[in-house]
Amino acid sequence: MKKLAYQETVDILVGCTILGTGGGGSLAEGLDAVKKAFGEGCEFNMIDFDEIKDDAYYVNPYFCGSISPDEEEEEEHKELEYAIRSLEEYMDVEFDGVVSIEYGGGNTGQAMAAGARAGKFIVDADAAGRAVPELQFSTYFVTGRPIYPFSVATKHKDTVIFTKVASDARAEVLSRMMAVATDNTVGMADHPIIGKDLKTSVIPNALSYAGKVGRIQREALEKGLNPIAELTDKCEGTLLFEGIVTEKDTEWNIQDGFTVGSIGIKGCESFENSAFKVWYKNENMVAWRDGEVALTCPDLICVVNGETGYPITNPNCNPGNKVAVLGFKAHDFWKTEKGLSILNPRFFGFDIDVKYL
Repeated sequence: MKKLAYQETVDILVGCTILGTGGGGSLAEGLDAVKKAFGEGCEFNMIDFDEIKDDAYYVNPYFCGSISPDEEEEEEHKELEYAIRSLEEYMDVEFDGVVSIEYGGGNTGQAMAAGARAGKFIVDADAAGRAVPELQFSTYFVTGRPIYPFSVATKHKDTVIFTKVASDARAEVLSRMMAVATDNTVGMADHPIIGKDLKTSVIPNALSYAGKVGRIQREALEKGLNPIAELTDKCEGTLLFEGIVTEKDTEWNIQDGFTVGSIGIKGCESFENSAFKVWYKNENMVAWRDGEVALTCPDLICVVNGETGYPITNPNCNPGNKVAVLGFKAHDFWKTEKGLSILNPRFFGFDIDVKYL
């Protein structure tokens, strides 16, 4: 077990946001939740796969809904605590630890804070290795682990337990209906799973890797190094493009509880006289350079500040911003037949084949 220091949690959340493909919730809210939990004296105890108890139960708490531009928010979110508690009561168990359902400064941070407040371990793992827009996009789906029973909670303390659903896609539709009815956000706790099954269902050491990414970005700035070069060199990333966000092709709107939009970028420096476009449904899914497909999901398309390497979430890319677009390889879970059956460009309506790094 490793007791995380505050800076280590910050590095993890920044790394999760860099790797979060534009989604995964608000980094500012995730950092705020973690800071408050530390201020309350909570301990962030992270365990690796060797420390998972085979017969203990673990759960994935996270927020479901659309994403909006960053803004000041005073409201304290306790939906995840409501969701965890209601599912424990229904199942008559006490969860030993929490697992990150997807990379993201908001979702990972809120999950870690909720776990720390409840005195639970934080498992060094993730169920996606990126951020994803719908509930079925998880390594649990790929490995055939059921999402139910699961709980959904609102800020008003409404809680619903779904004892069974026909599919993960049905879970997505049902929970998102509750989100649309509650400011586009609900807290969830799903995939309750015993430890021996958890070990074969999620990506190991995922939070440690995210922490490395966040630390590399931070230390590059502290040492006066180029953070983009450091991220690509030390974190197995690929520089796809650098440029200035333009008004052309940069737009977004809320559709059925999702944030759908695109980012247009005019090239600069070594990418001068070239153009880039990213399309997202909450998260970045397809990218083109000069009209040709550059990269698609399931690989990671990540937009960061072109000078600091700090992550930019959707839809916070504004015209005039200097950005860099980085690519990272998806975990092998997503390269399987079942993984590719859902996380591919055609799922999102594009008649194009998957393009990997």
